[in-house]
Amino acid sequence: MSTPPAKTRSGPHLVLLTVYAIFVLAAGSRSLVQVFTRFDEAPIAYSLSVVAAATYVAGWFAIRRAAAGATGFAKIMLWLELAGVVVVGVLSLAVPSWFPDDSVWSKFGSGYGFVPALLPILGLLWLWKRPTFGSTEGDR
Repeated sequence: MSTPPAKTRSGPHLVLLTVYAIFVLAAGSRSLVQVFTRFDEAPIAYSLSVVAAATYVAGWFAIRRAAAGATGFAKIMLWLELAGVVVVGVLSLAVPSWFPDDSVWSKFGSGYGFVPALLPILGLLWLWKRPTFGSTEGDR
């Protein structure tokens, strides 16, 4: 894989990578502690936090690769992440008994300042606005 052009590895791209890395640590740490210490209290919520953490790991790699022009995986991951936030957000409000404790995506990420809802949207906007050099026709 070639090194991405310097222009795409600055500004919004680096901010997205940084926020994703923070969420890998935050969601991953929180979910592992919850699963290993209190899983029986809220198994659905804690399992969904593990899924969210895994999504952030995949999202970090996808956005990193997208700077080099490989945008296909990033598009899929960002749409899946957004779908997860919306579905879990709706379910956490519609069926609160499934969420006696919050997951990362509960109530659309309100426990994290709604950043989980904004992050995939910002990632998709970055993909849409980013320069197209280095990409292949089939990957855009």
